[in-house]
Amino acid sequence: MCNAPDYTIHRHHHHFGWDNSVAPVETVAPGSTIEFRCLDSSAGQITSDSTVEDIATLDFSRVNPVTGPIFIDGAEPGDVVKITIDGFAPSGFGWTANIPGFGLLADQFKEPALNLWSYDKDNLGVAAHSSGGRIPLKPFAGTIGLAPAEAGTHSIVPPRRMGGNLDIRDLAAGTELYLPVEVAGGLFSMGDTHAAQGDGEVCGTAIESQMDATVTLDLIKNVKLPMPRFTTPGPVTRHLDGKGYEVTTGIGSDLMEGARAALSGMIDLLCSQQGLNPVDAYMLCSVCGDLRISEIVDQPNWVVSFYFPRIVFE
Repeated sequence: MCNAPDYTIHRHHHHFGWDNSVAPVETVAPGSTIEFRCLDSSAGQITSDSTVEDIATLDFSRVNPVTGPIFIDGAEPGDVVKITIDGFAPSGFGWTANIPGFGLLADQFKEPALNLWSYDKDNLGVAAHSSGGRIPLKPFAGTIGLAPAEAGTHSIVPPRRMGGNLDIRDLAAGTELYLPVEVAGGLFSMGDTHAAQGDGEVCGTAIESQMDATVTLDLIKNVKLPMPRFTTPGPVTRHLDGKGYEVTTGIGSDLMEGARAALSGMIDLLCSQQGLNPVDAYMLCSVCGDLRISEIVDQPNWVVSFYFPRIVFE
């Protein structure tokens, strides 16, 4: 159950880059609960009527908008903002795309692809994939962060020390996220909401879905934090564990190449076992499969594993 918000920040209060000169929408006291009405990562360019042809005409200057920023009274560099993620109000529509030039296997998947999703926004159980798979949903915000100290506008695409496009699926309801403050007031913004995603978001998109998000912002004074950290309220994978996993591996001296090999192996396996075409398997892996480092001590070779939940097809 979400706390009743003290403030609501509407969707038109959004920006497309991290910039500490962006004027805050609201100044709030520590402990305030705020509802953010977030856009999806396409800023509404992809709709339920979209086709794959629309991927080619995406305006990338409008990608990954975040709602905000919020000035937290008393926040100064050297402090930490604690974000308690109270909950999400999903829209019921989402999309996943293969965008040429983007993703872990961009060199192998050069053509655009698009999958549209619908789900019960009031009863988050499953969403149907076009090939017949059913994905357990777990709403979260892919992009959540504070403004950087460096002047100017900085791309919202890469994650940063002060948060940003973290794409951590466990930043879901109940999680407490801690971010280091770099500028006065912190200047908190969030967006890029997802209905579901696998660890790695391997094709570059999750189930991208417009949502409202409610968070409580607290301030911890004079605590040095080099990088974001978070605390979860309980298990983080149980919703996918019920039927076990299919797992492929990549083994070698380079973790990135190991990740690519493990993912490629899973795409091949899904194509052979489920009759999927490769790009559908690739997008499906992005929304529900997990890349994991299984071993990083037995030099010179490391092991990366790709876990695909069997519950999707059972």
